[in-house]
Order: sequence, then C-alpha cells, then structure tokens
Amino acid sequence: MASRAEATIEDLYRVTEDGKAEIVDGEVVLIPHTGDLPASAGGEVFASLREFGRRTGLGRAYTDNVGFIVNLPNRRSFSPDAAFYTGPRTGGKFLEGPPVFAVEIRSKDDCGRKAEHALAQKRADYFAAGTLVVWDVDVLRDSVVRSLPVNSSRDSSGLRPGRDGGG
Repeated sequence: MASRAEATIEDLYRVTEDGKAEIVDGEVVLIPHTGDLPASAGGEVFASLREFGRRTGLGRAYTDNVGFIVNLPNRRSFSPDAAFYTGPRTGGKFLEGPPVFAVEIRSKDDCGRKAEHALAQKRADYFAAGTLVVWDVDVLRDSVVRSLPVNSSRDSSGLRPGRDGGG
C-alpha cells in the first residue's frame, strides 16, 4: 500500500474552494463557513484586539482566515477565528509561529463528544506551539467564553456576554 505524501504549506496556499484550512495529521483539513452569531462574535473580538494593539503597540490583531505556520508533530498550521500576534510581518505570506492569543468560536457543528475531543486537542496544540491564551467561545448554546491560559488544564473563567463583565 502506497503512503500518501504529507500536506505542505504550499498546499494551503492552493486552497481556494472554501478558503480556510489547516494542516493536521499531515492532511489539509477544510474548515466550513460559519453563521451569523459566531461571525459577529469574531468581529467583536477582532475590533477589541485591534484597539488594544493600536493603543499599546504590542502586536497586531487578525481576523478569521489567517494562516499561522507552526512545527508540531501533528500540526503545521492554525487558522483561528481571531488572534493577536507579536511576530514580524510577512507580507502576503502566512505568519510564522503561533499567535499569543487565539480565539476559536464554535459553529453549529462544534458540539458533542467528538467535537469536544477535537477542540481540546486543538487547544493543546495551541499551547504546545507557544500560544499563551486560548478563548473557546460558544455563542450558540451557552453564550460562554472560556479563557484558558497556557498553564491551565481546566477553564480558568467562564464569562457570559452582557454579564460577568463579558462583552
């Protein structure tokens, strides 16, 4: 049985049909489009991160569909829903290294045991790559933002938008 060649970063540049993908376990994994509430939440997070970056000069905010190149045994890239990055600019190329802050906003299919396992693995991958904080945002089911710092094995906080100081 012939083994298939592992996907490369160049393969990501060629993804055009849906435009958003990551390399996981040697394969290009397409990420489906999302709907109203998750997209709106991503926009709000990006706007806040952009303002923070402009005010502090500490880095830059990125919207959905930006590629971050990493070098993990099981993953070569991330494409978070929103992110904050402190590395150098790369022009029209993907960013090198992980964001310091990543936001993953759940869409309608991100529920159930299989989805929970995949999202937990992705958060672990972010931390292994060097991301400091990951937000797991669910605006469709429980309207909770779970903030997970790098050294935490459990949720450090659950903010409810409109309450608890959440947006």
